[in-house]
Amino acid sequence: MQNNRILQLLESRVSLAPMAGVTDYVLRTLVRDYCPDCLLTTEMISSEFLNQNRDQTDILMIDESHHPIAYQICGHKPDLMKKASQRVSQFADIIDINMGCPVRKVVCGNDGSALMRTPELAFELVQAVKEGTDKPVSIKCRLGYSQNEMNYVEFCQKMQQAGAEFITIHARTRAQMYFGKADWRKIKVLKENIDVPVFANGDVTSVEDAIQCLEQSGADGIAVGRGVLGDPALLYRISTYIQTGEIISAPSTLEKMDIMRHHLEKEIELRGEKVGIKFFRKFYPYYISGIKNASKYRGVLMTEENYQTLKEHFKYIENEILQGVLV
Repeated sequence: MQNNRILQLLESRVSLAPMAGVTDYVLRTLVRDYCPDCLLTTEMISSEFLNQNRDQTDILMIDESHHPIAYQICGHKPDLMKKASQRVSQFADIIDINMGCPVRKVVCGNDGSALMRTPELAFELVQAVKEGTDKPVSIKCRLGYSQNEMNYVEFCQKMQQAGAEFITIHARTRAQMYFGKADWRKIKVLKENIDVPVFANGDVTSVEDAIQCLEQSGADGIAVGRGVLGDPALLYRISTYIQTGEIISAPSTLEKMDIMRHHLEKEIELRGEKVGIKFFRKFYPYYISGIKNASKYRGVLMTEENYQTLKEHFKYIENEILQGVLV
């Protein structure tokens, strides 16, 4: 029955993986504009933060078009995780628990990947979240904390026993961070040992990657993270291939410039010009990657604080591309 509830909700076999400070309201909306049925996921939301008396409008924002959507919460205190799940249930279709973030400050707080070293506590967290919501509960984890602690099969079995109905697994250990190659084949072992749906995550940056990942992992679907940076239509192309077998070409450099401009405008609309421009700087390297002299243009764009001037820079780069100066 748990599988049925999740599979009925997920019409697509593709999801947007959560990325802290990246999968905000604007990026989720851009991905949804291209892909109407994929599962969106919010950036990681601290259960400690949700229980503070602060304005939380920005991080909880949702548009009706965002459904289906998972709200990802993190923490290591069952009571706060229960309260957090109660808080986000009004927005979410799925409550996802972060058990995979490898970032030092998260792990040092006993959150994220650190929970793979404390499976009993992770078990309690799943149960606490389930007490706080009637929505399906999922987890996102890694292969283990390190190469010598690769306990993902046993860990996920325990999370299933606690009531997790859906698992997304990044095919690296915490120690690997984002280095090396994601080992999709290991996910196949997990699929053979649990009953809930599994989405594979890690190193999927193209339709071709997605095809290989599904073949090697045997996963029920794909969760795409960094691959959408500079290419928010990627999930649509992967979903289209899975559903129809059609391979749609990636956007051209000029098309990516147009998407970049639109993305920046939406961030400014949400946050104001000054904050929106500064927030967007993390995206420039991905949108202009691959063009000649990209580092030079990145340096210019990263320091500019005026939107009108940025538009002039965009137009100059586009003219260079049109004239064949940039490739």
